[in-house]
Amino acid sequence: MLYRKRPLRPREKARCVRCRSVLYRGTSADLNRVVALTLGAAFIFLIAQFFPIVELDVNGLTSSATLLGAIRVLWHEQMQVVATMVFLFTMLFPAIELGSLLYVSLGLRLGVKVPGFSLVLRAVQTARAWGMTEVLMIGILITVIKMTSLATVVPRPGLFAFGALTMMLAIVVSFDPKALWNAGDDLARQALPGIRYKSFEPGDALLPCHSCGLVAPPGGTARHPHCVRCGATLHGRHPDSINRTWALLIAAAILYIPANLLPVMYTHSLFGVEDDTIMSGVVFFWTSGSKGLAIIIFIASVVVPMLKLATLALLAFTAQRRSRWRPEQRTKLYRMVEFIGRWSMLDIFVVTLTVALVRFDALAVITAGPGALAFGAVVVLTMLASMQFDPRLIWDPVDEAAKPHQPAVKNLAIGEHHV
Repeated sequence: MLYRKRPLRPREKARCVRCRSVLYRGTSADLNRVVALTLGAAFIFLIAQFFPIVELDVNGLTSSATLLGAIRVLWHEQMQVVATMVFLFTMLFPAIELGSLLYVSLGLRLGVKVPGFSLVLRAVQTARAWGMTEVLMIGILITVIKMTSLATVVPRPGLFAFGALTMMLAIVVSFDPKALWNAGDDLARQALPGIRYKSFEPGDALLPCHSCGLVAPPGGTARHPHCVRCGATLHGRHPDSINRTWALLIAAAILYIPANLLPVMYTHSLFGVEDDTIMSGVVFFWTSGSKGLAIIIFIASVVVPMLKLATLALLAFTAQRRSRWRPEQRTKLYRMVEFIGRWSMLDIFVVTLTVALVRFDALAVITAGPGALAFGAVVVLTMLASMQFDPRLIWDPVDEAAKPHQPAVKNLAIGEHHV
């Protein structure tokens, strides 16, 4: 649906009157605040990455690990794919988000639209979808609690840095990058080429840009036109959305079986070799008295992947059949899957830190197993499937049925205060 945008005060949000999804939020364009928060988060980020997180002490034998060191251990144990996933989600993508946001906001603060402005802001939005610092922080806490039964755990600066970074990133993420697009337009002091907003009429062919939020008529005769502001490719609907979603879902469902049956860790000790699967980890926490952690791991590593697979299969099937059954509820299901998708990486982060910390050659060594690789692939594939699915396909049959009776343009979106 097409809406005429109206300004909102801070802490207000505009929702679609049909599916209740948030269209945009009222945010403060205080560039000083954005620069200060981003610069502070970048400084804490460096401390978190390069200082030890925790140290284990077992009868005088010590072992400590940084995040980069944990990734290096996985790499040397022939788990390059898992090491790459952890590196991307916990180091590279958060670094891209912070660095790009700082680069653009500093330029705007100085009154300059920096070179590569559009490309850098698009990188912010892509990196934000894949950064998982908050999931890593929960994984660190679970690992620390797990290690207390094996050794004396000594907190190190990296642990506190990750805690502070998680809170600061939560504030940074609340800032909508689309406000920076608008600030860049104001700085240029010129209308966007080829757009005359006053000439828009109900029924005009318009395409939204999912990168910068600009709504404009498709220009030229190209099969896939580009946004006149940021250069992103415009699509009325995601190309081949349902087929791609099914392909990714089927691959994830196949890998989900070995992810749960194969060991995610091997423990080599004086008593032999012990295999640990995802469920054996849940049982360990339950029987050791940490029932809350057992429930968290069970939900994140077992319930959430199954829920994602079932929900996305339902959405793809009903969209393929062009069903008009409960479109609002199906849209809410999609938003839920989109939100919880990253939390399944929790078990992978626990494995990463555990493998790096338990390196006592004379007593015990823990290595990653093939189940970790399969489970990490399941998480990535289901996240890609949710990104490929176009939720607008849910509403297309509804629009076709209501087209003769429904105006094409709504005058105003609804602004609501946060509860």
